Amino acid sequence: MSSPQRLRFKTIILSDVHLGLPDCRIAEVNTFLRHTESEKLILNGDIIDAWHLRRWGKWKKDYTHFFRIILKKIEKNGTEVVYIRGNHDDFLWRVMPLQFEGLHVCNEHIHETPHGKYVCVHGDGFDAVTTNHQWIAMLGGIGYSALLRANRLYNNYRRLRGKPFFSLSKLIKSRVKSAVSYVGKYEDQLQQFAARKNCEGIICGHIHTPADKRVGEVHYLNSGDWVESSTAVVETLDRQMKLVDYESFEKALGLTESVSVAEEERIEAGLVGSDVSVPA
Repeated sequence: MSSPQRLRFKTIILSDVHLGLPDCRIAEVNTFLRHTESEKLILNGDIIDAWHLRRWGKWKKDYTHFFRIILKKIEKNGTEVVYIRGNHDDFLWRVMPLQFEGLHVCNEHIHETPHGKYVCVHGDGFDAVTTNHQWIAMLGGIGYSALLRANRLYNNYRRLRGKPFFSLSKLIKSRVKSAVSYVGKYEDQLQQFAARKNCEGIICGHIHTPADKRVGEVHYLNSGDWVESSTAVVETLDRQMKLVDYESFEKALGLTESVSVAEEERIEAGLVGSDVSVPA
C-alpha cells in the first residue's frame, strides 16, 4: 500500500468543529488534518462544544485523536497553533492569554500576509443574542441540535436511496428572510471591526456559513464548520487566501475510503508520504 499524500499550505484556519456534538464530522476533520501540513494552524473557536458536553455529550476517542494530531504537528513539524476562544468553548476565558511550546490560546489574532493583515476572531462578539442573552443563545443551541437530529434521520433515508447529504439548516438560512437579514448585519459589523483594527481582511466562524467575498473595503472570510459544510480557510504557498471544502480536498488526494488505524499510526510516527500540489 502506498503512503498517504499531503496537501501543503502556508496557513490553515478552521472553526466550529464542535467536539461533543453528535453531528460533528470528526472522521472528516481528522482526515483533513492528517493529510495537510502548514506552518500555522488557527483553530478559530468552538472547537470543543462544552455547552453540549455539559448536558448530554460524551467524549469519544476520536476527539482525543483530534488533539493528538495537532500536538504531533507542533512537536514534529514545528507548526504554530493558535487556538481562539469561541462561545461554546468559553471556558478558555479562565486561562487566556496562554502560550507554551507552539500553542497560543487567545481571544483574537492578527495574521499578516503580503496582501495585508487579517484579524482572526471567532465572531460571537458581534452576535447580540450570544453576547447579551446567553440563555436565549443556549435555547437556540438546543433547537439547532434538534434540527440536526432531524437532518441526520432524513439523510440516513437519503443515503439508503443513494442520494447525497442535504442540509436543512443551510436551506433555512438561505430562504428565511430573518436569517438572511441576520447574516447581512453580522457581516457589516465584521467589516467595521476590521477597519478599527486597521486590517484589510477578517476571518471568523460562528454562524456556520462559509464565505469568501468583499464586504465594503474588507476581504471577509468565514471558515464555516465541521458539522454541515466541512470547510476551512487556507493560505496557499503562493500566499493567496481561499476557502476549501472537504469534497475538493478528497478529490485532490484521491481519497476513496477512510485511512486505516495502521496508516494513522504511521502518520503519527512521522512516516508520511509525498506532498501534492494544492488544487486551484
